[in-house]
Amino acid sequence: MSIVVVGLSHRTSPVEIRERLAFAAEAIPRALVAMRGAGIADEAVIVSTCNRVEIYAASDADPAETLAALKRFLVEFHGFDGALGDELYQHGEPDSVAHLFRVVCGLDSMVVGETEILGQVKQAYDVALAGHHTGRRLNKAFQRAFNVAKQIRTETNIQRGSVSVASAAVELAEKIFSSLSERTVLIIGAGDTGEKTARALLSRGAKGLVVTNRSLERAQALAAEFGGRWVPFEDWAGEFGGIDIVISSTAAPHYVLDRRKLEPLLRPRRGRPLLLIDIAVPRDIDPEVNLLDDVYLYNIDDLQAIADDGLRQRQEEIARCEAIIREKVAALLSAPAATASGGAKLAYGA
Repeated sequence: MSIVVVGLSHRTSPVEIRERLAFAAEAIPRALVAMRGAGIADEAVIVSTCNRVEIYAASDADPAETLAALKRFLVEFHGFDGALGDELYQHGEPDSVAHLFRVVCGLDSMVVGETEILGQVKQAYDVALAGHHTGRRLNKAFQRAFNVAKQIRTETNIQRGSVSVASAAVELAEKIFSSLSERTVLIIGAGDTGEKTARALLSRGAKGLVVTNRSLERAQALAAEFGGRWVPFEDWAGEFGGIDIVISSTAAPHYVLDRRKLEPLLRPRRGRPLLLIDIAVPRDIDPEVNLLDDVYLYNIDDLQAIADDGLRQRQEEIARCEAIIREKVAALLSAPAATASGGAKLAYGA
């Protein structure tokens, strides 16, 4: 039984395509059932984040046939009718396992060395494990990948510099505004990424924080934690007269802010600049708002330039990480099948 992966990421496709092929969290269990029910894979894990959509599968079938079936499944599940070429990548062993290790270690991330992806892949694996969609092959591969990530964080300096989407977003804000000390921030969507961004903004001196979320309890809790204010989700538009920066990261399937809605909100601002950072996939903010005067919109792909600034200083550390990964992949794939772990969940390094 061999491991394969099919996917697309910020390196191969723009957000316009990624958002059309992204899996909503509640759809992943259903997709795993459908995939295995169709005989496409014996084991499967789906990873879907703002920067990547990947399906890892293990099957006794010919790897080329499995990869072709996975690509068809991805397109048909989402009803995608566009043309796909180089946007999709595919790997069989040993490249599939090496790719998994690189992803978990943050080497394939927009911000090289970031740690958020480790938690996201762990969560994706736990969903598949809980639904009994993994077995001997994927259990061992994912558990080994988590341990390699821990080793790399311990033995290298790959995390030096900006290491998350949140911190990259804050660096962007500091390029637009010379100082954050007089700036008020609105967080739309109080999820994990929104929380990390709020924490980073306040650590850089942001004056005030307003939080809104569809879950009122979550908005209240985050606002209380950071000494900010919360507003009901249906009332956040009323805050635009007094804010400077908007960080939007909801899970909405459609735009929560478009040009028609934003234009009247700008009149009381009297030309004050407004920075909009859309870190959601699918996107929260219609790109047309960028045509409005004094509005600066950046999406998840725009953060790549900031990530690149810190990349040069980490090149030597990347080489060390790649050497560790090559060694661990070779050890995993050369291990006798009898030593592979079963379906039980094992402890893995954080």
